[in-house]
Amino acid sequence: MSRTFRIAPSLLSADFARLGEEVRHVIDAGADWIHFDVMDNHYVPNLTFGPMICQALRKHSVKADGTRVPIDVHLMVQPVDALAQAFAKAGADIITFHPDASAHVDRTLQLIKAEGCQAGLVFNPAAPLDVLEWVLDKVDVVLLMSVNPGFGGQSFIDSTLRKAEKVRKIIDASGRDIRLEIDGGVKVDNIRRVADSGADTFVAGSAIFGQPDYKAVIDAMRQQLAA
Repeated sequence: MSRTFRIAPSLLSADFARLGEEVRHVIDAGADWIHFDVMDNHYVPNLTFGPMICQALRKHSVKADGTRVPIDVHLMVQPVDALAQAFAKAGADIITFHPDASAHVDRTLQLIKAEGCQAGLVFNPAAPLDVLEWVLDKVDVVLLMSVNPGFGGQSFIDSTLRKAEKVRKIIDASGRDIRLEIDGGVKVDNIRRVADSGADTFVAGSAIFGQPDYKAVIDAMRQQLAA
């Protein structure tokens, strides 16, 4: 089955003083999704963006021809439900959360989908995948963390590749169109290996925003994926 690859630059590594501009520049450089990391200083040890910032960026997250570019909101928060609904109303297209942060995973997925968004689950590096089996019919995205959540700029955890292979088999067996997204330490020199493990969507933060030419990095990533 041929896969469509998507590159989702993470705003965690962008220049916070120029977020609207950064979103436009990275879309012009070829981004498919905008990855929006929400941290609450409770579930993870850091504090980032709230729904108002998502709402402010919604009008910037479009291509030159006016096509909407999905905002992919990754909630590293506990509790989940109220914020998930707030981000849906603020213009998020995809909302993912950590199952261990929700009291009722199935209900949280239903809430997100009822708001008209795609819903997904996020698994930390050492987290088991058990819950996936019971809610696969409600999941549009599985996001595997290849670093421990809370900070950008960390190194890739190799055991994520084995986990991705396992999730890819689960997705393929389901016959559903579910994205397999990897977040953390993805860069030009390892994106091919990540893709070979079954991933189709790649979150990259410092690998893109840490470079002077965003397009050059995204183009180099696509070259690796086409190889």
